Amino acid sequence: MSELRDLVAEELAVPVDPRVSAVAKAIAAKHAPASRAILFYGSCLREKKLEGLMLDFYLIVSGYSAAYSKRWLAAANQLIPPNVFYFEQDGLAAKYAVLSERDFRRLNGPETRSVSVWARFAQPSRLVWARDEHAREKAIDAVSRAAPTLLGAAGRRTGEKPLDWWRRAFVLTYSAELRSERKGRSISVVDADRPRYIRFTEPVAAAIQLSRRKSWRRRRIEGKALSVLRLAKASATFAGGADYIAWKINRHAGTQIRLKPWQQRHPLLAAISLLPRLLKSGAVR
Repeated sequence: MSELRDLVAEELAVPVDPRVSAVAKAIAAKHAPASRAILFYGSCLREKKLEGLMLDFYLIVSGYSAAYSKRWLAAANQLIPPNVFYFEQDGLAAKYAVLSERDFRRLNGPETRSVSVWARFAQPSRLVWARDEHAREKAIDAVSRAAPTLLGAAGRRTGEKPLDWWRRAFVLTYSAELRSERKGRSISVVDADRPRYIRFTEPVAAAIQLSRRKSWRRRRIEGKALSVLRLAKASATFAGGADYIAWKINRHAGTQIRLKPWQQRHPLLAAISLLPRLLKSGAVR
C-alpha cells in the first residue's frame, strides 16, 4: 500500500491553474472552520480547460453540523451524502460536493456498494487546498483506497491486459449511475492518460483487499435510485440546477435540450419530465 500511497500523494500534489486554487480557497472560506481539504477532479482537469466548463470539487469537512448554519442541510448531507452546491468566482463556474472526512474515507472503500465516490477518485485528482498537514494526510489516505476498490470490484479476468481491466471497471461504474455521457465515455477516461493507468496498475492490484464480491446488478439498481435521490436533493441546494443539468446532457450526449421557464423554476419537476425521453433516446443511461 505504501507504493500506491506514494503515487497518489505525488499525483495529488501536482500544481493546478492558480484560478482553480483561488476558487477552492473561497469555497473553503465559505464553510470555515469546518473545511478540511478540497480536491479538484473531472473534465476540467482532464482537458486542462476552464473556460466554458464547470469546475468540479469535493469539499471535505470535519463534520456536517459545523459546516452549515442550517440544520436541515447538515441532516440532508448525513442522510444522503453528498450535498452539492453551485459557486461562481472571477468568471468561473463550479460545483462542489460536501463530505465529512469519515464519509470520504468510507465511500472510497470496498465497504460501500455505491460507486459514486471511488469511481471518481480512482481517476486523477488534485489536492488543491488543505487546512493543515493532518488534513492533507487523511485526504491522501482516503483517495488511496479508491483505485483498489474499483479494480477489486471489477475483478481481473485471466489474461486481461492492464488498460482493458481499467476500461472494463469504468464501464461497470458508469452503468451503476444515471449518466448523460456518450457511449464510450468511460473508456476515453482511461485512454486520455494511458501511462498513468499503466503505472498505477500493479501497486493498485497489490493493495486490493480480498473480500466477497458484491453484485453489479444490485449496484446498478441502488446506484440509479441514489442518483434520483441526489438529484431531488440538489434541486434545493444547487442554484440554476435545471440549466446545469440541461447543459451537461447537451454537452455529453449531443442533444439540444431547451428548458421552458417552468422547468427552470422547478429543477426536480424538469428532471422528472425529461427523464423518460432521455432514457428512450439513450442520452441518459
